[in-house]
Amino acid sequence: DNHGTAPLTLSSELPYQSTIKRKVRKKKKNGVITANIAGTKYEIVRVVIEEMGFVKTRDEDETANLIWSDCAVQQEKIAELRNYQRINHFPGMGEICRKDFLARNMTKMIKSQPQEYSFIPRTWIFPAEYTQFQNYVKELKKKRKQKTFIVKPANGAMGHGISLIRNGEKLQAQDHLIVQEYLDKPFLMEGYKFDLRVYILVTSCDPLKIFLYHDGLVRMGTEKYHPPSDSNLSQLYMHLTNYSVNKHNEHFERDETEDKGSKRSIKWFTEFLETNNLDVSKFWSDISELVVKTLIVAEPHVLHAYRMCRPGQAPGSDSVCFEVLGFDILLDRKLKPWLLEINRAPSFGTDQKIDYDVKKGVLLNALKLLNIRTSDKRKNLAQQKAEAQKRLYGQGPVKKLLPGSSDWEKQRHTLQRRKQELKERLAQVRKQISKEEHENRHMGNYRRIYPPDDKTLLEKYESLLATAFQTFLAGRAASLQREMNNPLKRMKEEDILDLLEQCEIDDEKLTGKCSRQRGPKPLCSMPESAQSLRKPKNYSSDSSCDSGSSVSESGEETEKEDHNEKKEKKVSYDLEENKYKSLERSGKLNDHVSKESPSYSSPTPSTGPIRRSVSCPRSISILTMQAQGAEQRPVSAKASLQMQRTASVNRSHSLSRSPSSARFPQTSALGTMNSSGSESLLQQKTKEQEIALTKETLLLINDLRVKFPGKTNEESELIIEDIMDNWKYHKTKVSSFWLVKLDSAKQRKVLDIVRTSVRAVLQHVWKAPDIENLYLYRLFNRVFNRLLWSHGQGLWNCFCNSGSSWETMFSKGSEAVTPEQLQCCQRIVQLCKHCLLVVYKHSSDSRGSPTGMSHHWDDTRY
Repeated sequence: DNHGTAPLTLSSELPYQSTIKRKVRKKKKNGVITANIAGTKYEIVRVVIEEMGFVKTRDEDETANLIWSDCAVQQEKIAELRNYQRINHFPGMGEICRKDFLARNMTKMIKSQPQEYSFIPRTWIFPAEYTQFQNYVKELKKKRKQKTFIVKPANGAMGHGISLIRNGEKLQAQDHLIVQEYLDKPFLMEGYKFDLRVYILVTSCDPLKIFLYHDGLVRMGTEKYHPPSDSNLSQLYMHLTNYSVNKHNEHFERDETEDKGSKRSIKWFTEFLETNNLDVSKFWSDISELVVKTLIVAEPHVLHAYRMCRPGQAPGSDSVCFEVLGFDILLDRKLKPWLLEINRAPSFGTDQKIDYDVKKGVLLNALKLLNIRTSDKRKNLAQQKAEAQKRLYGQGPVKKLLPGSSDWEKQRHTLQRRKQELKERLAQVRKQISKEEHENRHMGNYRRIYPPDDKTLLEKYESLLATAFQTFLAGRAASLQREMNNPLKRMKEEDILDLLEQCEIDDEKLTGKCSRQRGPKPLCSMPESAQSLRKPKNYSSDSSCDSGSSVSESGEETEKEDHNEKKEKKVSYDLEENKYKSLERSGKLNDHVSKESPSYSSPTPSTGPIRRSVSCPRSISILTMQAQGAEQRPVSAKASLQMQRTASVNRSHSLSRSPSSARFPQTSALGTMNSSGSESLLQQKTKEQEIALTKETLLLINDLRVKFPGKTNEESELIIEDIMDNWKYHKTKVSSFWLVKLDSAKQRKVLDIVRTSVRAVLQHVWKAPDIENLYLYRLFNRVFNRLLWSHGQGLWNCFCNSGSSWETMFSKGSEAVTPEQLQCCQRIVQLCKHCLLVVYKHSSDSRGSPTGMSHHWDDTRY
C-alpha cells in the first residue's frame, strides 16, 4: 500500500485506517448473530458456531445473542440476560442432575405414582436413610437373599469413587453417598455390558418443550460381563460402562467402523435390534416416556426458579434458557430402560469419529431449533422503549376502576379485563402455533416428545405434571398453582375466539347497542385454503439436516413470514359484508379496545373485529408457503453476500490480533493506572531483576525432589525409575488410581504437595509481601489448574502423550512467556508426575487404612 512512500507518510495514515476498520466492524455487528463461547473447552462447539454463521465475540462480552458454558451458571447471570439472548442452562435443573437430588425427588413421586415411576433402581441417600437401608438388608437376610449394591458419591461424575458391595451390613454411614440396587441382569451385546447416552433438548420450561435426538452413543464395558460375585466386584471395567473409566483399559477398542469398537452409535444399535426381530418402536417409546416423566419431576423446580430469575417476563414468551442433557440409560434383558443418571453438562469431546458425527448433529440441530434471528435484538430494544413510554404516560390495556363506581361500570370493567385476558391468551396460542411450524421444518434428527401428538398420552402427562406441582410446590408458588389450574391454558384458538365473540355480544348488551344479527356464521377462512392445506406436508422435514445451511437464511425466512402475516392482517375475510352490517359496530368497539392496548404486545389486528382466519393453523401453513415462495433469490446475490460476510469476519479477526504495543498503554501511564501497594512494589523491579529472580527460582525448583516416606532421596528416585521402566505393567493401575479411585479433593491434595513447596521457594526468592500478585505465581497456578482439568485428565495426558497438552494454554493465550518461565512450568509438571507416582506406590504398599492409603499420605511433611 505504501508504493515507496516515506515512513512519515505511513505513520500519518495509520489513525485514518484504524478508524475506517472500526466503522466497518461496527456496521457488521448489527447484521450478524454473535456467540460468546469463552465458557467451553470443546472444539466441536466452535465448529458448529462457525458452520451456523455466528460470529464469535470477545470473552468479556455479555451482550451476545448466544452464551455457551460447559458448567451450570448462577441465577444472577440468567436474571441479567436480555430477552433476545440465549444461554444453554436452566436454573433449578440440578434437582434431577445431582444423584442425591434425583433420588430424593423420585422417591416423592414414587409414593404418589408408584406404577408410573418404576424405571429407577431402589435408592438410599446416606447418611439420612442409613437406618432404612440396614433394615432392608436385614429383611433380605431373613429371606436368605443376597443382592449387590453400587455405592456412588452424591455429586460425583465420570465414574469417580464408585464401588460395588455384596454385604450391606459392612457399609458405614458416611456423608454424601448414594447406594443403589445393582442391576445384575443387563442386556448384553457380544457378552459385554453397555449403557446408552441419549441426548435431550429442552427449549422452554414455560410451556415445557422436550425434544429427543434419534441417535446417541452406545458405551460398552471392556471386559466380558459375569454376574457380580465376591471375586469380581473390584473389576470396574466389567461392571462400569463409563467411557471415562474404560478408555484407560488396554482392551478398549477405538474402531472407526460403526459395528465394531467399545463405542458405537444408537443408530447402529436400532439396526441391531431390527436384525434380531426386536421391537424398535417400543424401544423408542419406552425411552421417550422415561425422559418425559423424569423432566416432569424437574418442571416445578425449573419453572419456579426461572420465574424467580425472570419476574417481569410474560408467560409464553421466548425462553432465554435452553439445555442439552445427557441421559444415561441401562437396558435389562427384557429391554426395559432404567435411568442411571442425568448429565447437565454432557461431554462434547471428540476422541473418535463417532463422537464427532453424533455430537455435531446434536449441537447443529439444536441451534437451528432455537431460531435465533438477527432482528431479535432490534425488536427487543423497540419493545423496551414502548414499555417505558407506556409506564411514563400511564397507558394500560384496561383503565383502572375508580372508587365509588357504579354497578354498570364494575360490570363493564370486569368484561374488559376478561376480553384483555382472552386476547393475551390468544396471542400466546398463535405464537406457539408459529413456533411449532418453525420447529416442524427445522427439527432435523430431533423428535418432539412433549407435548406429544397423542391426546391420551398428553392427558396422562398433564395429570402427572399436576401431581408434581402439588407434590413439590405444596403451599408455595400460589401464582404458579393458579396458572396451572387456569382452564384457558388448555383451550385452543377456536375456543378462545368463541369466548371473545361472546364477550363482544355481552359488551353490546351493556352499552345498549343492537346485538348482532342471527343467521349463518361467516366463513372461518377462504375456500381456497382447504385445497392448499395438503401442501405443508412437503415441509415436514429434514431441511435442518443440511449442515451447510446458514442461520441468516432462516432468520430472513421468519422475518418474511412476519411481513406476510402483517399483510394478511390488513385483508378482510368476510365474504358477504353487506349481509352483516351489524359486524361494523362490533368492529368499532374492537377499534376502541385495540387503541387502549399496545400494538406491539399482541399479533391481533389493530383494526376490525378479530377474525378466526388470521392465525389459525390452516392460514399459517399458507403464509409459510407464500414466504417460502417469496424467499427465492438469485444464487449470485446469496454467494456475494457470503463472500462479503467472510471478508468482514477476516477483517474483524485481523483487528483483534493487533501487536502488544497497540493493546497496552505507554509505560508512562502505568504508574497512574496501578496504584495498589504490592503491585507498585513489583513494578519497580527492572526487567533484568525479574529475569535474574526467575533464573534463581528455576535453579531452586530444579533442586526439589519428591521424597518417599521413610526413604532417602536416592531410594525415592529409584522407585520412580522402576515404575517408569515397567510402565506397561503400572499404566492401567496408575490410571485407575488417579482417575477413578481419587476424587477431585484428593487429586488436589496430591498436587498441593508440590504447590506448597513451590510457594515457599517463591517467597524465599522474591521477598514479596504478597506473592498472590506475582505474575510467576499466577502462571504456576494456571499450570496446576490445567493439570487438574477434567478430573485430573490434564496430568494424565502428560503420561500418555495424548489429548490436549498443558502447553497449549500458552500458545493460545496473548501473554508472552519467557524461556525461563516455561522451563519452571515444565519442571513443576515433572514434579507433579513424580509426586503422583510416589503417592500411588505408597498407597499400594500401605495396608493400614481401609482405602489402602496411609493416614498422612497427603501431609506435605512426609
